[in-house]
Amino acid sequence: MNKKRSLILREACNLIVPAVLLYALYVQFHGDYGPGGGFQAGVIFAAAIILYALVYGRKKTQKIFPASLVRYLISIGLLLYAGVGVASLFMGGNYLDYNVLAHNPQHGQHLGIFLIELGVGITVAAVMIMIFYMLDEYAD
Repeated sequence: MNKKRSLILREACNLIVPAVLLYALYVQFHGDYGPGGGFQAGVIFAAAIILYALVYGRKKTQKIFPASLVRYLISIGLLLYAGVGVASLFMGGNYLDYNVLAHNPQHGQHLGIFLIELGVGITVAAVMIMIFYMLDEYAD
């Protein structure tokens, strides 16, 4: 009976995880126009990876998302966020002044918000996954 339950869990996970990841991308890229954004998308993305880890195990999940990759993603997200601010400083604006990032202030606002939200989403997802890895390691 345990194998059948595991089979059902695996098949449900195989259906749910791609849909949740797609929804996380929707929330990420729709964040400029409506509710959502980087933080929400990062949490949704991490929840899908954590669900996969709960069903298939940490070792199989770490083959897809190794801890070293997750650490790099934390750094990349943070550098992307800070880099947008520094880029706006070098272009003659204030820190995180998006108006100077493009030829048109509206395009600059759109680009700046997109990059900031992307950096936040990457960082939040990676930190949540890393926290799960660390807690799961101590649970063994």
